[in-house]
Amino acid sequence: MKTILQVALDLMNAHRAVEIAKESIAGGADWIEAGTPLIKSEGLEIVRQLKKMFPGYTIVADMKTMDTGALETEMASKAGADVICILGAADDATIKDATKSARRYGSKIMVDLIGVKDKVSRAKEVEKLGADYICLHIGIDEQMVGKKATDFVSSIVKEVNLPVAVAGGINSETAAEIVRAGASIIIVGGAIIKAKNVTEATRIIRKAIDEIQPITSKLYKKYEKGELKKAFSLVSTPNICDAMHTKGAMHGIRPIKPGFHMVGRALTVRTMNGDWAKPIEAIDKADENTVIVVDANGGDIAIWGELATRSAMKKGIAGVVIDGAVRDIDDLLQLDFPIFCKHVSSDAGEPKGFGEIGTEIRCGGVLVRNGDWVIGDDSGVVVVPQEIAQEIANRALDVRERENRIREEIERGSSLGKVLNVKKWEKIIG
Repeated sequence: MKTILQVALDLMNAHRAVEIAKESIAGGADWIEAGTPLIKSEGLEIVRQLKKMFPGYTIVADMKTMDTGALETEMASKAGADVICILGAADDATIKDATKSARRYGSKIMVDLIGVKDKVSRAKEVEKLGADYICLHIGIDEQMVGKKATDFVSSIVKEVNLPVAVAGGINSETAAEIVRAGASIIIVGGAIIKAKNVTEATRIIRKAIDEIQPITSKLYKKYEKGELKKAFSLVSTPNICDAMHTKGAMHGIRPIKPGFHMVGRALTVRTMNGDWAKPIEAIDKADENTVIVVDANGGDIAIWGELATRSAMKKGIAGVVIDGAVRDIDDLLQLDFPIFCKHVSSDAGEPKGFGEIGTEIRCGGVLVRNGDWVIGDDSGVVVVPQEIAQEIANRALDVRERENRIREEIERGSSLGKVLNVKKWEKIIG
């Protein structure tokens, strides 16, 4: 039996969803899903629209119903949905009522196990309640912290006699493994809807599914903790700020020249205005690829210059960030080393030795601790707390890929305002 490829349209605007649906069908998609964000944004009218435009295709309404199972199933069915998604965390009565409603209106029920702790046990229970499909779903927020659908597929397939759908960060490199584990339906969202060429991205994933072979792709992937330097090297500081909900950006700290993309883990230094002893000592303490981050309290007397830079370069340090001043700017501009600072001054102070190395500091108004990730480029410097670094790296990559798709739509002749439907999403006041 052919494995089904379902495309999840997790978007905000109908016009973009319809275009992407059309392109994905051209690439070999079998089922089209009106994702939860899309239904919340556009209502069930988007289900009606998709059914009218693609009458020969199965339309899935990801309602994520938690209550009023019969009513919401009726609504989605009448709008044209062939499959309606109910949450596995819902009460048994809700799922049972939804299945009865689905039989009445000629649709089917897929039970989504997102958020369910014991997925195998719940899958067996919902089969008895009358579900038509089981969906093993690792949500977007779970994906960002490293959870994978492949960890659960085979154990569920062995325990139920229903077709199992799998969703959660699947792409052309991971789809084959999930098919081998026994999945009947592969649900793909980001790897298709964020692609510059949706048809080609769908075609590649379709091929990986049909041939049960991974296909290396440049599409969005998630990075593990050991790959964070690479991940942060692929995104801009604005991407990271967006991923952190506009947090983490240092204020008033700028690169001394453009063209660098600095990534490393912080070695923190606190010093006084003009006291360059601790920053110099930090060079000897720093590991390779470390970023030295100095809190000089915004002072305008230099605590860093050409000789310190040459010393740092010899050590293999990734860069330096100074909430204070540097000097020897003519020499620094000739050296290939990332330096970000608040001031440039000819004046230097004395090595008095006040301050500390490795303590919590504030630089550009942002808290920085030893080991936090520090990323700098022409837009400035951002700090990512080490305990959420993997999540933020993946979210920043997600931001970049979504922007790539918007960029492609603009290149085709649209505008940013039209793509995002900005007028619709202006906040209503009063």
